[in-house]
Amino acid sequence: MAEKIATREAYGAALVELADKYDFVVMDADLAEATKTVKFKKAYPERFFDCGIAEGNMMSVAAGIATTGKTVFASSFAMFAAGRAFEQVRNSIGYPHLNVKIGATHAGITVGEDGATHQCNEDLALMRTIPGMTIVNPADAVEAKAAVEAALSTEGPFYLRFGRYAVPVINDNADYKFELGRGVKVADGKDVTIVATGIMVAMALEARELLAAEGIDARVVNIHTIKPIDREIIEAAARETGAVVTAEEHNIIGGLGSAVAEVLCETCPVPMERVGMKDTYGHSGTVPALLEAYGLTPANIAEAAKTAIARK
Repeated sequence: MAEKIATREAYGAALVELADKYDFVVMDADLAEATKTVKFKKAYPERFFDCGIAEGNMMSVAAGIATTGKTVFASSFAMFAAGRAFEQVRNSIGYPHLNVKIGATHAGITVGEDGATHQCNEDLALMRTIPGMTIVNPADAVEAKAAVEAALSTEGPFYLRFGRYAVPVINDNADYKFELGRGVKVADGKDVTIVATGIMVAMALEARELLAAEGIDARVVNIHTIKPIDREIIEAAARETGAVVTAEEHNIIGGLGSAVAEVLCETCPVPMERVGMKDTYGHSGTVPALLEAYGLTPANIAEAAKTAIARK
């Protein structure tokens, strides 16, 4: 069985591991224990700044520091980093295209018992509207660490989406190569393509096994970079399999489903189904119960795939 690690854990570890290789500082909004930036705080206290429960101010301070030539990681829960601080992210970081990397943790429904106010299923949609914002939603701990280094070695603002829930490590440390803006064909298939992001990639692989038991050959594509999205891999999958399913832990409006639909509508229209939050709020509960209640399971992905195939 694959080891399970929350991507927020990998985020905190990556900051420490890369601290001597890159010149950057880390900021947090009184949530360092939860976002795991506390690891960096303990190792490099002189490079860590706690801005208190004032996310908008933190983004403005991060922008100010970035104008001096420093790279800045600004961290908080996704609901606050993307939601509460949207104006500052747009105007102070996005507009001048500053080197601020937003480490947004506790994204999606898997925040669990924290409930609807903290279950941010709108952040990808918000960040996609900001010109020049690069968005990465890693599938596992290996990809999360690679995304942090990619952000450090690339100029401009980044939104990095991390989760609280421990998820399977599906990428091999030795062989996996992270390429910003390039999707990954995790498994090949000819009947339908499942395009997944974040924690849904592991579920897409499980769905593929369910479909195989019924004689259906599904391709699985991991889109870790939501923006800029890999149009080439999506278009090729649509042409070669003739049907597409998207799977995301996010509102089906504005996130991966919308991004993929935009590509397909423009270049290669095929039957498409979307698995994600159906434009609704979550509620408090255990993660397994919430995933089941909102249709974010391998079985739901498999059913969507069969629906897409039937529409060919």
